[in-house]
Amino acid sequence: MSFSMFVTWVLVGVLVGVLAGLVMKPGGYGLKKDVTLALVGSIGASWIFRATGVFPGAGMLAMAFVAAVGAALVIVAQRTLMATELPADERRVMWRWSFGAALVIAVIWMTLGPAPQPVATAAVIDDKTYTVTPATMKVKAGVVTGEVTDMKVTERVEQGSGRITSAAKLTARLVLKNSSPNQTVRLVGGRIQYIDGRGQPIKLEDARTEPTLKFGSSSERLDPGQETTESLDVEFPAAALKAKTLAQIRLELAYVPSPYREETLNFAVSIGETK
Repeated sequence: MSFSMFVTWVLVGVLVGVLAGLVMKPGGYGLKKDVTLALVGSIGASWIFRATGVFPGAGMLAMAFVAAVGAALVIVAQRTLMATELPADERRVMWRWSFGAALVIAVIWMTLGPAPQPVATAAVIDDKTYTVTPATMKVKAGVVTGEVTDMKVTERVEQGSGRITSAAKLTARLVLKNSSPNQTVRLVGGRIQYIDGRGQPIKLEDARTEPTLKFGSSSERLDPGQETTESLDVEFPAAALKAKTLAQIRLELAYVPSPYREETLNFAVSIGETK
């Protein structure tokens, strides 16, 4: 709720309270009580209207109408349920002067007061996807083989303005297999580099992290014939999105091989009936 909207509620409440002595039947408690009751109705009805989310984008005139209805309802309820009476002369003098002052203030505010700001709308964000050709690469690093599949680059862009809200990232599926018949492999880590047509690495922008691979405890050890699958989601340089800039993707793997042995043990046992 803006300050200008609240002031509008107050002015409408005051105006309706002043008008009550003129347009409604006798039975009020006087100008002060009429204005107080009208303020309660004006602010209360307007607050409920906004809190319940009815027409969240309603403008100043619509909210002034709601405030006037709320104020009038409270005045009507007072005249109907708890009516009283003041001398006619006193009532006539009060509403004439008060009505003129309230009307002037309300007109000035509605004319020169600040306009309510439009309700902000959430920006629409689109995923802009770039294809990588080929989308699949074979992996062979010593006894570790496999492939990288489903490669694509995605960045998030604000619709309309074209502003990039999330920098480009390379996503893919990495499958690694220990092809050795007699060695166990412990995967240590890896690194990805983007190479241009001159064989030089394409640098990432400042404050962005160099893309690395980290393996979980469940996938870092591969016995002969065993394989693991990892999801890649790493930073991608904006410069590499330009046509004919990116020439290669370099994947560096670090692993530690160790001899793999299987031993056969025989245990002499017998079975006896229990009693």
